[in-house]
Amino acid sequence: MRMLNQRKLVIEFGRKLVSCGLTTGSGGNISLLERKQGLVAITPSGVDYFEITPGQVAVVDLSGKQVDGSGLPSSELGFHLALYADRPEVNAVVHTHSPYATTLACLNWELPPAHYLVGFAGSKVPLAPYHTYGTPELARAVVKAMRGYNAALLANHGLVAVEGTLPRAFAVAEEIEFAARVYYQAKAVGEPKILNAKQMKAVLSKFQTYGQQ
Repeated sequence: MRMLNQRKLVIEFGRKLVSCGLTTGSGGNISLLERKQGLVAITPSGVDYFEITPGQVAVVDLSGKQVDGSGLPSSELGFHLALYADRPEVNAVVHTHSPYATTLACLNWELPPAHYLVGFAGSKVPLAPYHTYGTPELARAVVKAMRGYNAALLANHGLVAVEGTLPRAFAVAEEIEFAARVYYQAKAVGEPKILNAKQMKAVLSKFQTYGQQ
């Protein structure tokens, strides 16, 4: 079985999407790229995360041709491949329907740095305009919005997070959902004070070594 370890990781973190409250049912999707092989393991379309087997995880090449796995690749394969093509440092993509990030996306709001943990994405979390899921138009919009950022809100849809590894991409998705919740709650009772560019520059600088032992 090709990409067995990567397929197992896709299943593990797919289940974490549900257990951590970042999606429901079979919503959202996850992929992991092995650049040396030029192969991507991606969650199968429409399968409950707790029922996915390694053999069902789709494996595709960078042109989108399926080379292994009995499941059909996620309907959002297009923007996963587009991000890998545009961002050579990215090897994992996590797409969620997390409640607070999706709430902001349905308001068509960006997420400003009301909390410093927005720095997991960059100086803010930008908004990609709405397009029908699974379309080339959405893929292009996601790539454009995420240039310079590790997360973006998808208008009336959800969140996309990227990083060099799957655990780190998942951490981006988790932290941005937290920041989105804090921002939403703060907006419900007042007007949040947004960190300025100088303050966020200092945060992003410190994040360069965050987690290094």
